[in-house]
Amino acid sequence: MEFSHLISLVILAQSATAHYIFYNLVAGNTTSTAAVRTPLDNFPLENVTSNEIRCNVDPSPASETITIAAGSTIGFQVESESNNRIFHEGPAAIYLGKAPGTAASWDGSGAHWFKIDEWGATFDPFNFIDMGATYLTTTIPPNTPAGEYLVRIEQIGLHLPQAPQWYISCAQINITGGGSGNPSKVSIPGYVSPTDPGLTLNIYDPVPTAYMVPGPPVWRGFVDLQQNYSE
Repeated sequence: MEFSHLISLVILAQSATAHYIFYNLVAGNTTSTAAVRTPLDNFPLENVTSNEIRCNVDPSPASETITIAAGSTIGFQVESESNNRIFHEGPAAIYLGKAPGTAASWDGSGAHWFKIDEWGATFDPFNFIDMGATYLTTTIPPNTPAGEYLVRIEQIGLHLPQAPQWYISCAQINITGGGSGNPSKVSIPGYVSPTDPGLTLNIYDPVPTAYMVPGPPVWRGFVDLQQNYSE
């Protein structure tokens, strides 16, 4: 079988599989669907310049804001029509957005967002490290200032060359404790260019030998030169 034909079959198979949503917030030892602004449906977004890239299309209002201490686990559980896992190959990231007032009343606009973790690619063979994951979780940086936030997850499907798909959810949290960290912040949309090399590459041919997750660098609340984290 010719390699180009094999690629076409792979793309066709991935296009036909179920979509998914991040429906359940993981916050420390608590899980909550009520704190999630549930997306209208499980279809992906394709326009990174749209305001819908913040928290998805017409998400239903969350009915609660979860209180969680800085330094605790934060993340989301995925739900699909079949295996309740991430299927489409591509990177993922978790952002925090500091609400100007309450998280419940904020639409996510303005330069208030910063990335606290990301999941990129592995090589030999090339793959994305959390393909098949049912949860994506990380730690809220201990130096994160207290206050109300939106926590946002994105996973970008790169299975259709030149047509990336975003799977996004937001949830409302109130961070307690914390510190005086001051991460650089971005606006969403505006945080990623549609021409970012991490979005426009073909992951099948030629197989990439390097990959950088789109968006700003990860902020962990301390300086780590090897990881290019900022204080």
